[in-house]
Amino acid sequence: MLSLLKKLTGAKPTSAPAQPANDKIDPYWIGLHDSMLSGWFNKETGELFTGFPVNAEDIVLDVGCGDGGNLQFCGMRGAKVIIADIDANKVETSRQRLSETPAREVEHHVTDGNPLPIADATATRVVSTEVIEHVDDPAQFLAELVRVGQPGALYLLSVPHPSSENLQKGIAAPSYFQKPNHIRVISEEQFKAMVSEAGLEVISHGQHGFYWSLWMLLFWEAKVDLVNPDHPLLNHWANTWKAVLDSPRGGQIKEALDSVVAKSQIIIARKP
Repeated sequence: MLSLLKKLTGAKPTSAPAQPANDKIDPYWIGLHDSMLSGWFNKETGELFTGFPVNAEDIVLDVGCGDGGNLQFCGMRGAKVIIADIDANKVETSRQRLSETPAREVEHHVTDGNPLPIADATATRVVSTEVIEHVDDPAQFLAELVRVGQPGALYLLSVPHPSSENLQKGIAAPSYFQKPNHIRVISEEQFKAMVSEAGLEVISHGQHGFYWSLWMLLFWEAKVDLVNPDHPLLNHWANTWKAVLDSPRGGQIKEALDSVVAKSQIIIARKP
């Protein structure tokens, strides 16, 4: 289940792949396109996410990196990258992915984050997407993230939005809300409080991902394997969402729906 969530939210390529030539839209492709419209992977500005620029001088740590999509973007910017994940296979996949980038250095760790095997004040950029909802002690986890950041470091943190989590209840597989998956639903207020109490200054707090919220709801109903999630429900939804985004007010509709049912909430923060 964790691999599903990381694939959907934290392991995206640095740019959208070419749109399929036939009439069938790849649900993953349209989800990536949607995420980029929300502010991810902006190659023009060098921002991994809006408000989170990365350049060659940065040292970027991604804790719970999954397949390494976030770090790939940072590696393409020439940064030093530090891979950290509890899954050794994910760490190796990320390491191989980073070997194809101009990252100035790649460091990797298999770790549960308690503690992180990284020295104090190491990173200038710290990323952890869709992880806090899994850990037993969020305060301890965040304390470790703060410890390894340099003064002035920027943090990119995300957790599922409660609107999407509540939508999945009764439809998702029971394991979705069981350890080692989502053992807590975090409200907007709780998320901001967690980050502030860890000693970070919250710069921005937003949400997006209506597309993925509905995709996941249909995924449970389709009962397909993530390796090949080919099903009429998912394919029709992808085609419908592409038509929405291509419409004259597609961006406005997306923004309105993201504000109602969002897959993720994202905080950009700074270490004083």
